[in-house]
Amino acid sequence: MQKGEIYVGWSTKEDVRKRGGSGGLVTSMLAAALEKKLVDAVVVLKKINEFEAVPVITSDVNEVLNSAGSLHSVPSNFAKLIANRNLKVALPAKGCDVRGIIEQGKRNAINLDNTFIVGLNCGGSMHPVVTREMLEVMYKIKPEDVHGEEIEKGKLIFETKDGKENAITIDELEEKGYGRRESCRYCTIKVPNNSDIACGNWGVTGDLAGKATFVEINSEKGATLLQNAVDAGYVQVQKPDEKGVAMRAKIKGVMEGLGQKWKAKVFVPIENGRLEYFRKELENCIDCGACRAVCPTCSCGEVSKCTEYHSRSDAYKMSMYHLVRFLHLADACIGCGQCSDVCPVDIPLTRLYRRFANPVQEQLKYEPGMDMRKPPYFEVKLNE
Repeated sequence: MQKGEIYVGWSTKEDVRKRGGSGGLVTSMLAAALEKKLVDAVVVLKKINEFEAVPVITSDVNEVLNSAGSLHSVPSNFAKLIANRNLKVALPAKGCDVRGIIEQGKRNAINLDNTFIVGLNCGGSMHPVVTREMLEVMYKIKPEDVHGEEIEKGKLIFETKDGKENAITIDELEEKGYGRRESCRYCTIKVPNNSDIACGNWGVTGDLAGKATFVEINSEKGATLLQNAVDAGYVQVQKPDEKGVAMRAKIKGVMEGLGQKWKAKVFVPIENGRLEYFRKELENCIDCGACRAVCPTCSCGEVSKCTEYHSRSDAYKMSMYHLVRFLHLADACIGCGQCSDVCPVDIPLTRLYRRFANPVQEQLKYEPGMDMRKPPYFEVKLNE
């Protein structure tokens, strides 16, 4: 196997194949990497219920195998989880997770040579609190009765414990203010080809639909990871058919186009009163610092300019904390939505940061986390 090759594959373990999304290939590939000592540890989500899970770093093969299954309503932030740990590790990652990991690598907080990134196709994820409300308001079912969930053909489907499937189109949900998180709607990284190996259900056709995973090998590490799983007997693969390859490309194009439309819809230019707009949005900030703590591209640690230049006794119309972060994130924000998720007073921080980052990154033709290009601000030299 080598970079550039594509396959369709599935787990050889029946229980993983049944519980895992799209045939359980990702779970089995991660377990094989651990068993054959390709890595020292694997990152998985330890499921509590459909809306809660704890990310864990484990060296237990059985814990990896038991983690199989999709969780669209559980936030993940794996870049911060593995930063500064000096691990040889493999992990699944959505497009934004991959971008965060690569940016931490540029800041020497993660050794990318020792990190095997399994990218997951992602049409978007959902906030767990909003999802619970959506279930009661839109689906008329209790969150506690949900047994599983899936996204298929533009519909969000929840299966309840009585075996009934409840489906509503994502378009209808989002018209009512539910569905995917705002940052996921305008995200255009749907197939993470910036990972070592990109996996997902788009492009799996015929009898294998829903039972296998489409795989794109993006690096030599990705080839090693898949070959190891095949050699260990954890995974079977075959070449995809032409129809599947074409379908995958079509879905990817449609989803990226939809993301661009949402981007234009969300980021309507502010013609007048730009400063007042930002001041008003930030006036309820309580200085908790949660947005900085979860930011997957921030690696400043305890000592950082955004906190050192800021004092709660200042009487500026907008705090230095936010002004410095706007500059800091102009070439670093990946639009993951983590800052908005954790804000205790519901400030739409991701939207505010992207309003600064979008024009800067477009002008510099730089997308953070998509490759190993050095961030433009790293090139700036100060005259003494």
